Amino acid sequence: MPPDDGRLNIGAIVPPADQSAGRHDRPCLIAFLADAKTEEAVREGLADATSENLDLRRGGIRAAIAAMRNSATPRALIIDIGGEDQPLSALSELANVVEPDVVVLVIGEIEHADFYREITRGMGAAEYLSKPIGRDKVLRHFGPFVQGSAFAAPSMLGGRAIAITGVRGGVGATTLAVNLAWHFGVTMRRHTVLLDPDTHLGATAFLLNVQPGPGLRMALEAPDRIDSLLAERAAQPAADRLHVLAAEEKIATPPNHAPGAARALLTALRSRYNFIVVDVPFAPVPLYRDLLDQVDQRILVMDPSLAAIRDTVRLLSLPKGPAQDQRAVVVLNRMGVPGGLNRKQVEEALKMRVDVAIPDLPRQVGNAATLGEPALLTSNPFRAGIVDIVRQVASVRLLDSGAEDSAPIAARAKRSLFSLLRRRA
Repeated sequence: MPPDDGRLNIGAIVPPADQSAGRHDRPCLIAFLADAKTEEAVREGLADATSENLDLRRGGIRAAIAAMRNSATPRALIIDIGGEDQPLSALSELANVVEPDVVVLVIGEIEHADFYREITRGMGAAEYLSKPIGRDKVLRHFGPFVQGSAFAAPSMLGGRAIAITGVRGGVGATTLAVNLAWHFGVTMRRHTVLLDPDTHLGATAFLLNVQPGPGLRMALEAPDRIDSLLAERAAQPAADRLHVLAAEEKIATPPNHAPGAARALLTALRSRYNFIVVDVPFAPVPLYRDLLDQVDQRILVMDPSLAAIRDTVRLLSLPKGPAQDQRAVVVLNRMGVPGGLNRKQVEEALKMRVDVAIPDLPRQVGNAATLGEPALLTSNPFRAGIVDIVRQVASVRLLDSGAEDSAPIAARAKRSLFSLLRRRA
């Protein structure tokens, strides 16, 4: 299923036996309910399903979206979409602000099999109940998810993994990776991790003024331990919803990457983050090639030079990975650098148009690197280039940089809902 279908990113709820190993800041359950009768049914129905205090809030899905933008995502989330004109669009908005492994339980007013399938199979919610509901109905259908004895269907999407690779050294791929991750995590407020697999010379943590730890090396050496290591100890916070997973090993220490480490690492990260931005060096290292194969989208960064053109053509010939439904996005960085080719010359040599062009901004980018902050904060042309990249690599439903991005989702959701209502009538 393509990543722009509007599904909620939902994985399996953590059983009670494993919850103590999870992140301590995640509450068990939060419910956003639109009316007093529904609130009473949920309170009475779940009273015996959990020993934790029930956090029931009034306000429905719009209140949930506003709250989840600025607070930790619970393990289970009950959402009331009653009275919402565009419930599918609203659920898509909710998916943008919660962590991918949350179990979403939905309550609504439409009692129709097609609508149920759209909510559960199409949107990825664990369960849907139509009003009116009573305590027995809540306990029977929602109780097992809250108790942890039932599991949501594994998400077909999880987090979207994007690899950024410089076609040769010095073209600015790491700078673009840092700024892209910042845009996802801070500007768009999506749960984002920036992964730097170069444990010896990687610079992503340095550019964000983050101190890397030993967790990444341990994870790459022992993939079977990744689940227990990752969220708590390996990824270091750079901002509220942006983490950096990097290492700084001694140069004399040879890498020891276990087979299957790339797949295990990305699988673990997908259940925690909406976006995984991977700064992948192009070198004959099995781990790097595995990462390029396992991500959902590749980005190739070049500068306006003949050598970069040659290497871009070669890298474009790499076979696509199993999850990649389009070719790599080509970014022409440092356009206008003294002595470089112009855009027309680059495109004629490539025999294709470049997807994104970013001007040469040595002072702005250099100052940002010195200060340990993203260049997009101080340079409008650079920020515009990052937004162009986002439009190329992120699914349409996740783009909220402008009003035009949400229009197709709203229209699609509205058409779907109207179709269901017409059938019902």
